[in-house]
Amino acid sequence: MSFETLGLSPVLLRALAEQGYTEPTPIQEQAIPVALTGQDLLAGAQTGTGKTAAFSLPLLQRLFVDRAKPANGRRPRVLVLTPTRELASQVNESIRAYGKHLGVTSLTIFGGVGMFPQVQSLRRGTDIIVATPGRLIDHMDQRTVDLSGIEILVLDEADRMLDMGFIPAIRRILGVLPKQRQTLLFSATFADEIKAIANQFMRSPAEVQVAARNSVVATIVHRVHPVDESRKKDLLLHVLAADSRRQTLVFSRTKHGADRLCKQLEQAGFRAAAIHGNKSQNARTKALGDFKTGRITILVATDIAARGIDIDQLPCVVNYDLPMVAEDYVHRIGRTGRAGAEGLALSLVCRAEEHLLRDIQRVLKREVEVVAVEGFSPAQALRTSMSADLGPRKPAHKQQQRAPKHARRPHHQAAKPSHHAGAPTRRPQGAKPKRFGQR
Repeated sequence: MSFETLGLSPVLLRALAEQGYTEPTPIQEQAIPVALTGQDLLAGAQTGTGKTAAFSLPLLQRLFVDRAKPANGRRPRVLVLTPTRELASQVNESIRAYGKHLGVTSLTIFGGVGMFPQVQSLRRGTDIIVATPGRLIDHMDQRTVDLSGIEILVLDEADRMLDMGFIPAIRRILGVLPKQRQTLLFSATFADEIKAIANQFMRSPAEVQVAARNSVVATIVHRVHPVDESRKKDLLLHVLAADSRRQTLVFSRTKHGADRLCKQLEQAGFRAAAIHGNKSQNARTKALGDFKTGRITILVATDIAARGIDIDQLPCVVNYDLPMVAEDYVHRIGRTGRAGAEGLALSLVCRAEEHLLRDIQRVLKREVEVVAVEGFSPAQALRTSMSADLGPRKPAHKQQQRAPKHARRPHHQAAKPSHHAGAPTRRPQGAKPKRFGQR
C-alpha cells in the first residue's frame, strides 16, 4: 500500500516524498482513513511506528486542504497535547515538515523557557498549538491564549500523561474547548484508566490497535549483562569502548545519577551530555541537538526523555539502572529499532535489581538472554527466571532501625510499660494530660 491509496492530497504526498516516506506504517494505514472522516479515534501502537504522522497528516488535510481557512482572526484550530517538552518539539517539527507547502503556522508552548516570546507568537496568531499541559494552563490563567476555535484535539502519549499526573490538568483544558470537535487519542500502551478517561470526553470513538499492549518491535535484540553494583560504571565504560563511535542512549534512574555518570564518561574521554528535568530547556535542546547531529555520541537521560527522542537509526540503548516500573522499559528501548531498523537494548543488572528484571520479562512475555562479560561476572549469579518469584522485598523504611545514640535511654532509667491491648495506661496522680505539641 502507498500513501496515495489513503486519500491524501498531492500537496501532502509531495511533502512526504521530500521526507523520503513512500509507504505507510500499519498504524498510519489504519488510523489515517478513520481520522479523515472526522470521527473520534482511540489509537494504540508501539513506540517508533509513526504515530505522529498518523494524526498530523489527516488533520492537515481536513483543515488546510479540503476547505478554505475561515476568517477567525488566526485563532488556533488544532491543539496537540504532549507529556514532555522534547516530544512537543518533535511533533512540531513533523507538522511543519508535512505542512510546508500549505502555509500552515504552528507554535510550541512548554515550560522551562520564558512566556513572553510565546505570548507574542500567540498574539500574531497561529493555526496549530503543540503544548505541554502545565504551561498551557499558565497561558489560560493569564488569558494569553484563545482556545475557543479549536476544531481538532490530539492527545499524544496519553498513557505517559497519566503516569505523570497530568489528567487533572487535561480535564481543566477540556473544560474550555468547544464541545463540537474531533478528538484523536494516541498512545503506546492502553491502561484501563486511559480507556475510562477516553469514554468521558470522546464521542463513540473508533479504536485502532496495531500491536498487543506493552509489545516491542521484533527487530530489537534484548540482552542482560549481570554485574555487581560496585562495578556497573566500569562495565559501562567497557561496553561503550567496544565501539566508541556508536551513538548510545544511556538511561539512569535519577537526575543526580545522570549528571554523575555523564561526568565520569567525559573524564574517560567520551563525548557525552545529560538530559533530565532539572536541566534548563536551552541545555536540554542543545544536548538533544548535539546527539542528533553526532557532536556527542552518548546521551545520558532519565525517563523524562524516553518519549521525546526521535533519532533515525539509533543503534543502542543501555539501561544503566532498570526502571522501577516495568512498562517504562518498553518506552526506553522504543528509541531504538525504529521504522524497521535493527536495535540493541542492553541492561546492566545487579543482584538488587533482579526482581525488576523479572517484572520486565513478564511484560515482554519472555525471558531475556543473560550474557556475562568476561572479567565482570558478579559474585552471585542473578536469579532471572520468571518463575522464581521470591515475593515482595521488604521496603527499607519498614526495616527496624536502631535509635540514634543521643536518643537512647540511660541504663538506669526504667523502661516504660508496653501498651498491650486491655492494659490501660496510667499517668501519675495529679499530673495534667499533655496537649498536642507540648513536650
